[in-house]
Amino acid sequence: MSRSTGQHYYLNIYTKESQWDRPTEEAEQPSSDAEQVQCSHLLVKHCKSRRPSSWREETITRTVEEAVELIKEYREQIDSGKAEFADLASELSDCSSAKRGGDLGFFGRGAMQKPFEDAAFALKVGELSEPVHTDSGVHIILRVA
Repeated sequence: MSRSTGQHYYLNIYTKESQWDRPTEEAEQPSSDAEQVQCSHLLVKHCKSRRPSSWREETITRTVEEAVELIKEYREQIDSGKAEFADLASELSDCSSAKRGGDLGFFGRGAMQKPFEDAAFALKVGELSEPVHTDSGVHIILRVA
């Protein structure tokens, strides 16, 4: 129900478009031509992150360089088979998505910071990114779907 008008409206859960009139057909999940992707990520924040704190540390003091080194170490552990992505993300990610093994669910263009979005949409399913820098910190991204 609309808060401003008090009228019922209809929301397409896939496109997030709303309309007043009842839809004439069911909403369809977007095709797989990269309108949306599903990714997991592991975030390492640093002292220059836009919010240098997390569920793991109240005040993050590591440098950007230290964050990059940590991300590279985590990526190597995943690549070598010494660790599973979801396990590392659950334990070490500075993002609240850690409780879901780093899973961010499906998202479309415009939902994430631009460097993250560009990297996520460039990945093939099952591919792991190189370190990606955003205002939040340094990420590795795993494209799931």
